[in-house]
Amino acid sequence: MFELADPWVLLALPLPLLALRWRQTARMTGRALTVPDRIGDAMVAAGRRGSLPGGTSLRHGVLWAIWGLLLLAASGPRDLAPVSALKVTGRDLAIVLDLSGSMVRDDFHLDGGQITRFEAVKTVGADFARRRGGDRVALIVFGSEAYYAAPFTFDVEAVAHQIETAVIGISGRATNISDGLGLAVKRMAESDAATRVVILLSDGVNNAGATNPRGVAELAAQMGVRVHTIALGPKDLTTAEAGERGVVDAATLQAISDISGGESFRVKTTDDLEAVARALDRLEATDSDGLAAEVFRDYWIWPATLAGCLSLWLGWRELA
Repeated sequence: MFELADPWVLLALPLPLLALRWRQTARMTGRALTVPDRIGDAMVAAGRRGSLPGGTSLRHGVLWAIWGLLLLAASGPRDLAPVSALKVTGRDLAIVLDLSGSMVRDDFHLDGGQITRFEAVKTVGADFARRRGGDRVALIVFGSEAYYAAPFTFDVEAVAHQIETAVIGISGRATNISDGLGLAVKRMAESDAATRVVILLSDGVNNAGATNPRGVAELAAQMGVRVHTIALGPKDLTTAEAGERGVVDAATLQAISDISGGESFRVKTTDDLEAVARALDRLEATDSDGLAAEVFRDYWIWPATLAGCLSLWLGWRELA
């Protein structure tokens, strides 16, 4: 619907008439100005040109048109533009990603080639983040320490980019699951979202930090934060040989999800990881009504441009 943002500006339309009336009633005082004959003749000739039939009326009409167009531009003509509503689920979702040294093991396969665990996670994880439109998504990475790589945001593309550009070892090479989960839960305490979810992915055993991961899971449960866990790696503690490196503590991750009311997933191949991403999409669906938004398309440039063109034309005509 077309409207004026500041219609009161149009009340200034009669101001030139009031100024002209005041000028006509003002009394002129002072001495006459003496000019050379040549300049005086030019001034008389200019006055005669201005008094040609129709000349003054045309000039006044153009001046009034310029004034009216400028006022119209200043009043802010605009129209409500259609805009796609932003899907908002009312969910805060934190992705907690293991960047420990064991993620460099190349025991996964993608498109017929061998890749590292981390390359598999980056490929699938970034795509998963991009599908979370409507969620407020955050990214936490952990190794020896835990850090926020991306705060809660609706810009899921930015979170996906952070996943794709993450580097192994930036947070240390140990596996501090408890601090990674704890940092996510701590930020969730400040959230007023209707649903709060953490997705925790790890390929190792908690071997850093002073907190027990199960204790953090109990705190999450008390806060109403649901934790889904992904145990990544071909072998876990129950199937690996004694002292074997690069195995995942699937039992602890299962306990975390059980305590907090989430789901636990076991991933041994890239296909498993893609299936988990689809399962999480079903568990935490993003369908919702959008937020209404009013976006206006401004049209002030058109009357302002026309006024400028008329001013240039009038100036050219006066000099001609």
